[in-house]
Amino acid sequence: MSEKLRVAVIGASGYTGADLIRLALCHPSIEIVALTGNSHAGQPIASVYPHLSHHGLPDLVENAAVDWSQIDAAFCGLPHATSADVIAALPSHIKVIDMSADFRLRDLDTYQRWYGEHRAPALLPKAVYGLTEHYRDAISNASLVACPGCYPTAALMALIPLLRGGQLRSEDIIIDAKSGLTGAGRSLKQMTLGAEAGEGLAPYAVGSHRHAPEIEQELSVASGANVTVNFTPHLIPMSRGELVTCYAKLADGVSAEDCDAALRARYAQENFVFMAPEGSLPQTQFVRGSNRVMLGVRPDRIPGRVIVIAALDNLVKGSAGQALQNFNVMFGLPEDAGLSQVALFP
Repeated sequence: MSEKLRVAVIGASGYTGADLIRLALCHPSIEIVALTGNSHAGQPIASVYPHLSHHGLPDLVENAAVDWSQIDAAFCGLPHATSADVIAALPSHIKVIDMSADFRLRDLDTYQRWYGEHRAPALLPKAVYGLTEHYRDAISNASLVACPGCYPTAALMALIPLLRGGQLRSEDIIIDAKSGLTGAGRSLKQMTLGAEAGEGLAPYAVGSHRHAPEIEQELSVASGANVTVNFTPHLIPMSRGELVTCYAKLADGVSAEDCDAALRARYAQENFVFMAPEGSLPQTQFVRGSNRVMLGVRPDRIPGRVIVIAALDNLVKGSAGQALQNFNVMFGLPEDAGLSQVALFP
């Protein structure tokens, strides 16, 4: 593509917005022409994130100050229940990649049970769930893509192929998830204070986390039956990274080795999903800063069960990186454009 696509980042002052900018600056087909952040309007982005200085980025402005007629695509990094209003007001020619939860759930009643009143329900039918490796064809024709949450991305990458392929039974799935503190956002919260989180490991939203219905939605599609999961998230004292350990029942006659082989076959041609090398297991430090997901399979010591592990960077493949991957698919660009970063190790 000879001419660059003109892009706006809505909610650029949040962690996901900042990581989207970081990645997009390396994208050969993107020109960032607008950054919005209502609470920081009028300030340079460097006043919020000094690491983004000296890149010629526009100053932060309010959404109303953007000339949307000059925008080709918008990445939205606003919180849930805020994105819908803003997206509904955008001109129809703009392709939107939303990183909030506002369009992830297809069923309106389910959304309202977990998040409250939906501010743009008429847009739900046109939204495509943005798990790129599993909805690539639909994403390529979409004008609104709802990027998955970080926990669902990891869990679904591990489980969808095995439920769809019949290697797993759909009942009694347990998902134990751990995320870095950026998963809680940048606003001040007691549980993310250094003194509170710096030397501890804490479960939260036990039995009530809003990513559970999103996971269940997609696993139900994969299995062809209603799936309910036991999902428990934890915050761990690091800035970014996520590890999800899934415990599931094997179908009759299926082994852990069969699950490993099925995942290898399903993702063999994917750029961003790979199995842990022999003798290794997924670890967050093996994917940190990259758009990659590392998977691993081990037999459970309980007969008839298997353990499937996934690691990713919650801000990249779990949010901004997957958003950029979806952008590439929507515009027919190489899927790895702007996403060739190798993991930061150690």
